[in-house]
Amino acid sequence: MPPNQTRSRRQPTARQRALLGELEELFLTEGFVEFTLDDLAARLHCSKSTLYTLAASKEQLAVKVVTHFFKGAAERIEQRIDGIDDASKIIEVYLAGVADELKRASERFMTDVAEFEPARATYRMNSQAAAGRIRSFIAKGVADGVFRDVHATLIAELATLLVEGIQTGVVRSRTGVSDADAFSALAELLLGGIQRREASP
Repeated sequence: MPPNQTRSRRQPTARQRALLGELEELFLTEGFVEFTLDDLAARLHCSKSTLYTLAASKEQLAVKVVTHFFKGAAERIEQRIDGIDDASKIIEVYLAGVADELKRASERFMTDVAEFEPARATYRMNSQAAAGRIRSFIAKGVADGVFRDVHATLIAELATLLVEGIQTGVVRSRTGVSDADAFSALAELLLGGIQRREASP
């Protein structure tokens, strides 16, 4: 039987961290819905009981790995913008970071996330946090005089709607564009629309 729930309150061991990393790479490449625990144990050359030290079921394991990916991605993106003060550059680097992280995810993985509600909820929370960061960058740009303040609030909300459209798969289904490419396009759209232009001579 799987270990009891006190497991989740302990810090993961080095072996568990390594397994999470291996599972993340496997899921990002091949998705996760079609795998059974037996399949995963065979691919990772471990026992099912070892996998049970991570989660009590395949579904819970999938959520744990998806959460691990998005949490790690968020941390890496924040590291990329650390120390950058210019709001335009922050948005450019931040959204490039989002795009780069999502490029690691195969279409199969993104489809599995979209079709599995607990995983979809994790992606939704991550996207909401990203939208909040984008709004804060726009507000900073306006305060610093880098962005035009006309309609800045509206543009921030439109960016939020676009992020939601990317996360829910609407943009992907209507355009055939990957989420990674959609975030790259969002950066171009934002920076082209709100940067302050020099007055004509």
